[in-house]
Amino acid sequence: MKNTATLLISCPDRKGLVAAIANFLYTYNANILHADQHQDDDAGLFLMRVEWDLDGFALDMNAFEAAFAPIAERFGMDWKLKRSAQKPRMAIFVSKYDHCLVDLLHRRHTGELDCEIPLVISNHEDCRRVAEFYGIAYYVIDVNKDNKAEAEAREHALLQEHGIDLIVLARYMQVLSSDFTAKWKHRVINIHHSFLPAFEGAKPYHRAHARGVKLIGATSHYVTEVLDDGPIIEQDVTRISHRDTVDALVEKGRDLERIVLSRAVRWHLDHRVLVYGHKTVVFD
Repeated sequence: MKNTATLLISCPDRKGLVAAIANFLYTYNANILHADQHQDDDAGLFLMRVEWDLDGFALDMNAFEAAFAPIAERFGMDWKLKRSAQKPRMAIFVSKYDHCLVDLLHRRHTGELDCEIPLVISNHEDCRRVAEFYGIAYYVIDVNKDNKAEAEAREHALLQEHGIDLIVLARYMQVLSSDFTAKWKHRVINIHHSFLPAFEGAKPYHRAHARGVKLIGATSHYVTEVLDDGPIIEQDVTRISHRDTVDALVEKGRDLERIVLSRAVRWHLDHRVLVYGHKTVVFD
C-alpha cells in the first residue's frame, strides 16, 4: 500500500508559485511522485496537484498546516491536504436500476476504487440483494413530495453515523433539496444519462431518439441546487444510427453510464479533481 500525501492548490496566478511549493517540500526531504499544474488565463488562476512519498518525509503531518501556512498566506492559496492512508468512506444512493451500483461495488471489490462503502441507501427494495451480496448494509427510505424533508433528515443521520465523505448517486431517481446539496457541496457525484447540457431531466434517450441524434453520451458531475447543472467531471459518447431503437439507445447508454461514473468516482477518490467556479480541472 502506498503511503503518500497529496496537496491540491488554487490561487491567483503569479511568479514563484511552483518554486515556493517545491522548495517547501524539498526542505523536509519530500520525494515528489507526481506534480501537475494548470493556469486559467481567463480567470487568472493557478491550480496544482502535487503528490509525494511520506516515507522519509521529515515534517510531522500534524504540524503540516502550521508549517505551510506562511506560504499559503503569502500567495493567497485555497488548499487542502489528503493522505492515502485515510481511505474515503463512500455511500451509494440508488433507486431501481442496478447497473451502476453493480459496477461500483465490483470495482471496489477488486481494489480499483480505493475506498470503503459501508452502506447503500435506496427508495426501493429492488437492489437489496446486490448490496447484501457484498456484505454492505442496505437502507430503504421512502421519499415522496410530502415527506422529503423527513426522508433527507434520516439519510443525513445515516451518513453522519457511518462517517461518510462522498455520496454517489448511481441512478438515484430523486432530486436532492438545496439544503441537502449545500451540506454536501462538491461531495455528491451524479451520473446523468445524457451528454449534458443537452437533454437534461427525465427520459433523455427517448428525446434523443425523437431528435434523431447521431451521438449519445453520459455525464458525471457534482450535484448542486440546480438540477443537472453542477461542475462536470467526466463525459463520454458513443455513435448510433437511424437503425437504433430507443431500447438500443438505452442499452448503449447504460454501458456509458457505468464507465463514466466509475471514472469520475475514481478521480475524486484519488484527489485529482479541483473545482473552481462552474468548472473542474481533472489532473492526470
